[in-house]
Amino acid sequence: MKRTILSGNEAIARGAYEAGCLVACAYPGTPSTEILENALQYTEINSSWAPNEKVALEVAIGASFGGGRALCTMKHVGVNVAADPLFTLSYTGVRGGLLLVVADDPEMHSSQNEQDSRNYAKFAKVPMLEPSDSQECKEFTRLAFELSEQYDTPVMLRSSTRISHGKSVVELGERVTGLPQPRLEKNPAKLVMLPGNARVRHPVVEQSLIDLSKAAATLPFNRIELRDTTIGVITAGICYQYVREVLPNASTLKLGLVHPLPFDLIREFAAQVDTLYVIEELDPFIEDRVKAMGISAIGKEIISLCGELTPGRLRSAFKLPQAEAAPAETLPGRPPNMCPGCPHRGVFYTLKQLNAYITGDIGCYTLGFMPPLSAMDTCVCMGASIGMATGVTKVVSDQEKKKVVAVIGDSTFLHTGLNGLMDMVYNNSPATVIILDNSITAMTGRQDNPASGFTLMDDPTHAINLPLLCKALGVKNIRVINPLDLEETRRVIAEEMERFEPSVIITNKPCVLINRADIFQKGPVYAVDSGTCSGCRACLKIGCPAIEWVPAGDGSKKGKARIDPLLCTGCDVCRQLCTFTAIGSVK
Repeated sequence: MKRTILSGNEAIARGAYEAGCLVACAYPGTPSTEILENALQYTEINSSWAPNEKVALEVAIGASFGGGRALCTMKHVGVNVAADPLFTLSYTGVRGGLLLVVADDPEMHSSQNEQDSRNYAKFAKVPMLEPSDSQECKEFTRLAFELSEQYDTPVMLRSSTRISHGKSVVELGERVTGLPQPRLEKNPAKLVMLPGNARVRHPVVEQSLIDLSKAAATLPFNRIELRDTTIGVITAGICYQYVREVLPNASTLKLGLVHPLPFDLIREFAAQVDTLYVIEELDPFIEDRVKAMGISAIGKEIISLCGELTPGRLRSAFKLPQAEAAPAETLPGRPPNMCPGCPHRGVFYTLKQLNAYITGDIGCYTLGFMPPLSAMDTCVCMGASIGMATGVTKVVSDQEKKKVVAVIGDSTFLHTGLNGLMDMVYNNSPATVIILDNSITAMTGRQDNPASGFTLMDDPTHAINLPLLCKALGVKNIRVINPLDLEETRRVIAEEMERFEPSVIITNKPCVLINRADIFQKGPVYAVDSGTCSGCRACLKIGCPAIEWVPAGDGSKKGKARIDPLLCTGCDVCRQLCTFTAIGSVK
């Protein structure tokens, strides 16, 4: 048997391949993105990006109804978008096995909230598996498809940042054979969820969860590990690894199926230990149910509801000495920042100069909030910027209405911004929308989207024409600008902000990290003439990482700007800001 080292995301993709999965669909979102990118290597799986998570799940549902095994992946907040089909899918059940992988992000490394997806499994009445390492990621993925078909239900698999990106040894298996051949099969009584049909299906769903809960006591993904019975710990996922590291002698009930819980197994384990703990990240999902069974347990009394659990935090909770760590190197702070040459930088600089009220959105451009740009006033969720702009204009004065500008990326606009713009036009809300079209989904690692002109398989395809799309929605005032031209950018934005009706501005420069030469070409490198530089710091106001400040060396605040030639992309924005013509291109 071949063994290799895989991340959790790589192992999930491998598990889907071994399980005979035929279709995989997703919208990229950290920490889940790499699952689909790794599924690409398995040509037996038809992998594709969808405009949003709801569409991705619906594609997987269609493949399942056609009789094929299907995978859908997303990050935790993506389930909010996909919840509508998910909640009804539990009623219809499946034909081919269907797995929904959701990657949670405790500590919010790259997310706007700490959302515990286990609650979705309970709410939607679907089983949820939670692996503890890469080997289990692969095995649980295979198992999920089998459970899905056996119990006629979609199955969720919950990962987390540490599981998704951590690596461990995985034993590779062969792809299963002998699965039923996909074909069309009509069964409207099961798959058409009119109220009459849904009433019949609901009891079936409830009974399925009861049956799975009873069976889970004997299935290998839930297991009792008896050691010192003074302390017993119920845990799952990455927390199991922390418990084994910090409390190596404690007895554990390791749960691989976190919904429905194996109540009989929990009672059996609780009866064998003196003091019972429930160790889990975020919500007391397991703890509340254990206590509801009348079993005394300690959990959130010592483990925080907020943030990511770590071995160090677990040691603190049990008042154990901290492990010795290597001395930390003193490194300069590195706050998040837009890339050198990012086409969004000039737009936010201009909006700040115009004192706009900026309703922002989810994307790398959310970094417009950071100093020195400091040019974003709201940010809630994918696609919300346009709707929020409409709402703001409904309550402020006519003069303040002119300040309201919604900013959204091309991928996010196609994700869930379209409906907001449709509403803005329908209700004639006087706000300006800026679509930052950088030809890619940059925030999660440069994935393609329906406006980029390429599929996940890197095949050329039709690219959505954003100006024509906005026109079709009824927008009368549509301007396309070069965001690297500060004079044009300021003039157009100022003009559109004066309109007392909806208007859309679309920027047309690609992300500097796109690796297609025909889309992005690096410009000439710029340099600062130290003899001409007055030290006015105007070039620093755009916050470009390629521009650094070199102190005079005499202890004063004087100094000169310098451009790092290795970072400069030749965007020309800093040259336009320099009133002393101290910045120019070099060979």
